[in-house]
Amino acid sequence: MNIKITYNWLLEYLDTDADPYEIQKYLSLCGPGVERVDKVDNSSKGGLTDYVFDIEITSNRVDMASVFGIAQEAQAILPRFGKKAKLKQNPLTELRFKWAEKFNDKSLPLTVKVEDKKFADRLITVVLSNIDIKPSPKLIKERLEMCGERSINNVVDISNYMRIALGQPCHIFDYDEVKKHTLVVRESKKGEKIITLDKETVTLPGKDIVITDGEGNLIDQPGIMGGFNSSVQKNTRNILLLVPVFNGAMVRRTAMLTGKRSNAVAYFEKNIDDDRSESATIYTLNMLREYAGATQSSDIQDYHPTISKKKTLAVSHAFIEERIGIKIKHEECKRILENLGFHTSFNSKTTKFTITIPTPRLRDISIPEDIVEEIARIYGYHNLPNTMPPAVFLPKPEEWEKHFETQTRIKHFLKHIGLHESMNYSMVSKELIENMNLEVKHHLKLANTISEELLYMRTSLLPSLVRNIKENEGKADVLRFFEVAKVYYPQEKELPKEIYKVALATNTSFMDLKGITEALLSELKINNYEQRKAKIHIFSNQEVVDYVVDGEVIGSVGKLSTQLQHKNGLKSQVYLASFDLISLINHAKIISLYIPINPFATIKLDLNVKTGKRTYDEIKKLSFTTSNLLVKMELVDIYNETLNVRYYFSSAKKNLTEEEAQKELQKIKGLV
Repeated sequence: MNIKITYNWLLEYLDTDADPYEIQKYLSLCGPGVERVDKVDNSSKGGLTDYVFDIEITSNRVDMASVFGIAQEAQAILPRFGKKAKLKQNPLTELRFKWAEKFNDKSLPLTVKVEDKKFADRLITVVLSNIDIKPSPKLIKERLEMCGERSINNVVDISNYMRIALGQPCHIFDYDEVKKHTLVVRESKKGEKIITLDKETVTLPGKDIVITDGEGNLIDQPGIMGGFNSSVQKNTRNILLLVPVFNGAMVRRTAMLTGKRSNAVAYFEKNIDDDRSESATIYTLNMLREYAGATQSSDIQDYHPTISKKKTLAVSHAFIEERIGIKIKHEECKRILENLGFHTSFNSKTTKFTITIPTPRLRDISIPEDIVEEIARIYGYHNLPNTMPPAVFLPKPEEWEKHFETQTRIKHFLKHIGLHESMNYSMVSKELIENMNLEVKHHLKLANTISEELLYMRTSLLPSLVRNIKENEGKADVLRFFEVAKVYYPQEKELPKEIYKVALATNTSFMDLKGITEALLSELKINNYEQRKAKIHIFSNQEVVDYVVDGEVIGSVGKLSTQLQHKNGLKSQVYLASFDLISLINHAKIISLYIPINPFATIKLDLNVKTGKRTYDEIKKLSFTTSNLLVKMELVDIYNETLNVRYYFSSAKKNLTEEEAQKELQKIKGLV
């Protein structure tokens, strides 16, 4: 949110010797960012030279979005740089109902009805008569135009002038056009229409705040724009001043759905405080009396269903110093806070501050750290020493390097053999977890999720890969995906444990995925693995295997069970693999173990082995134990529950004869 104010206008509230460019420089260092300063020469029009500040206001500091708000900030910031700065006046404390001008005329009645207190935190109304509509005085007109506002007439200009001066939007109705002199604040019905001040017809989406008169005519789109049917015209003589604090969320929703936006929306959607509306009412009344000849002709009605409670914080001096990281005198802390509008007392015995939060800051100051932030920014972040934070444990650089290199090797290898890399969210839905028969209670639930699709931290990469297969079915005959990412296991009273996994998914066959997996292990020079039968609830019992290295299960490959295939709406069978990345890293080698070339001949012989008794890994282990001339064996084919195994025999001392190789094969055959 950006606002424009002028230097001379700022000087009405602030006594300072800082020039416009010094204000730009110093405020930008410690507070609101003054993005631009433009010099405006009005001497040709009989006016004064002025400077226009274009200021960026952060979303949580709408209290700062006014001339007075910037003056308050300047009072705290400029003295830090040796410049004089003191408030000349504080309209938020000096302009109150109890000091308002007395009157006896109550000739113009007004009835205000609010159907639900959720619509507004505060609504202040008052009727004024004897209005003289005319052009605004030169000073008001020039300042509004320099701040980007179009001058219309003295009454409308005063409402805009007050918003820029104090940061409180208001609306002025033609009192005689408000039928039965009644305002009804209610919720809109879908499809209702209103013609706004700019003569555009707006169709309301429903559940918006609207104001109607006593005959049910829509006369205001609250917080956004007034209705044309009750607008101030040249012949207006009686006006109704409304100074509201509307529900910010409802105003923002209506503005977004209708595309109708005004300067007032930028204030209400950020939830302005409900205290300044009282000061703004008195300020506007005084200006209307002075510049429009207004006479107050009704009581001031103040609808204020929930009065903001005062809030205090107790913050120790040691806490402030510890968080900022420097020694700072308690007198300086107190001075900074009081210049920002906080009422502050310090107990020298307990070395604690008792800080009363000013009403405009109730929405963004709630914990001691907020107080520390206020002190730190005014003190100047640029004045804080560049101290490195305490060292924390990190893996050795070579470990990080090995982690990165191995992960890159895996990704490049899988990509080059035809797999596509997936990058899924770390958060998954409840439905996705349940579709894989996983326990929801074992997943960490997010407290502030933006979507039900991103509700739990995942404990496996497989559910997301299954969804990837489903979403791409029909787009290609062969689907092969992989993902290298973290999973998250909850820990009581601790952050979740983060573990890297490598997962693969295909729609081809169990042997295809098994071949991809073993090719990856070969690429990583992991050759000392065993394959063991496994029983994993998401896989078919007939096609699932664990890969084991030195007694540690490093991963599994299997076919998704038929039940889960149907549960996930898959047309084809899906095959999945999941490996622990750290285990792969720990067992991976850069280069293979050197094996000298055997100068003697190798004899290849095939053997058919019936399945059922032993797994291939068991056969392999038994074969190498039985023959010391066996140098290599491989599974060539599987058919009719028979394994076709090829054996390679060789001696390091001489050339074997086929008869000698056959004897070795027969020894193996007798055992397997």
